[in-house]
Amino acid sequence: MQVSRLALVALTPFLLSACTQEEWLTDMKQQPSVGTWQMFTLTDTVAGEQTPFRGNPSGSVPTTGTILAGWQVSYQPLPQVIDSMSGLVNPTVADARSLENGHKLYQINCAVCHGDVGDGKGGLAQLNPSYAFAPSLMTESARGRTDGYLFGMLRNGRGLMPSANRIPEAMRWDVVNYVRGLQGRYAVATGPVGFPGQTGSALPGHSVVGPTVPAAFVKPSVEGIVEKKKAEGESHGAAAGKADAGHNGGHE
Repeated sequence: MQVSRLALVALTPFLLSACTQEEWLTDMKQQPSVGTWQMFTLTDTVAGEQTPFRGNPSGSVPTTGTILAGWQVSYQPLPQVIDSMSGLVNPTVADARSLENGHKLYQINCAVCHGDVGDGKGGLAQLNPSYAFAPSLMTESARGRTDGYLFGMLRNGRGLMPSANRIPEAMRWDVVNYVRGLQGRYAVATGPVGFPGQTGSALPGHSVVGPTVPAAFVKPSVEGIVEKKKAEGESHGAAAGKADAGHNGGHE
């Protein structure tokens, strides 16, 4: 038993040497970022880099810009704030891609309260009639709301409806388009798009610029900082050499 323990201790340095610092340390020093002179891209194919940039925190502005910043209109869930966004113009064409993505996002974020077809008879209301507080999206009042107003409801929330700001801004317009489809403006599919725990094409893909989207990488990127570390190591080595020379001179 003693021999086995000694062997394990002896092998430990060799086992750990197979891992780099970036692979097993998770401190804030190592994280996806755009370094000086690095090329920024929304894809993961530049210079062999295989880890996309992490999504923006809620309330921040992505590099691609925003249709409405927080300093222009606050995120307060108040009627007058929502009304102020009624004039926003929907920039997303209601094509097949938008309606399909809107369907997925609606099922994940909205159907539980508003129902599969937007009639307000979602899963919560079916479970307990006391939960039937979500309004129908089929009323004349809802049909008469502008796209900007619906976007504002998703952005801020209102009353018992929480903010859906976790949906990337561009994708929120897909939800608006889908709701218009439920209201009869476009032909759209209804009902669940998958089952709990299902992954793949049944779910919308991640956005690298949306707010509060979990990081889609396995380990932090070290692109652009490896050479810096090497340079720092060389400078430290040179400084150490000078220090040793000084100490040797002092002893002599």
